[in-house]
Amino acid sequence: MTDAEGGCGTVRAISGLWRWRHNPLRRTTDLAEAGLALAAVMIALVAAPLVGAVVAATAQDALQQSVRDQRHHRHEVRATVVRKLSRGPLEADPESSSARNAHSRVLADWTAPDGTARHGTVIAALKSPRPGDDFTLWTDSHGRIVSRPLDSATATTHAVLAGCGAALMTAGLVEAGRRLIVWRMVRRRYARWDQAWDKAGPDWGRTGTGS
Repeated sequence: MTDAEGGCGTVRAISGLWRWRHNPLRRTTDLAEAGLALAAVMIALVAAPLVGAVVAATAQDALQQSVRDQRHHRHEVRATVVRKLSRGPLEADPESSSARNAHSRVLADWTAPDGTARHGTVIAALKSPRPGDDFTLWTDSHGRIVSRPLDSATATTHAVLAGCGAALMTAGLVEAGRRLIVWRMVRRRYARWDQAWDKAGPDWGRTGTGS
């Protein structure tokens, strides 16, 4: 059962119990379960968005700081193709090569931001590289290859997703807590029934028989 289905079930349970709250057949435990369901819905409606907002804001601050740090420490430099290299065994797979048809493995030269000349094997965003072709690389201050820095929009997206996940998890935990409490209430109710049956069982059906 999904959280949405569980939430709908909770609302239906509250609605049903509320309609027959004055029914003489109702039990105290029925009212307790209805009150618990109502409390769980209210807590979820308040706590889930609040937790989601806090997590999203915290993640946004951390990710945007990471964006600033990466922009400060990562640099885009120009590299020059020395020669194209053959694909490795894994890259020879047709499925992987189709996904990499616009990238090539090359031997290249580039100059690090600190002025150091660098030479090595890299992946170039060139479909058919030839010696002397230029392309861009992302490196650290010493010219070591690094990934492209995270951009602000992507960081915000990750923060929003983190907030949504936290909100859903909070709602799920509230619902799980409600079900656990109801399960314990039901078990206690059955235990009381068993005790009552143990007391009444030996005399069951004997009233008025004269025995």
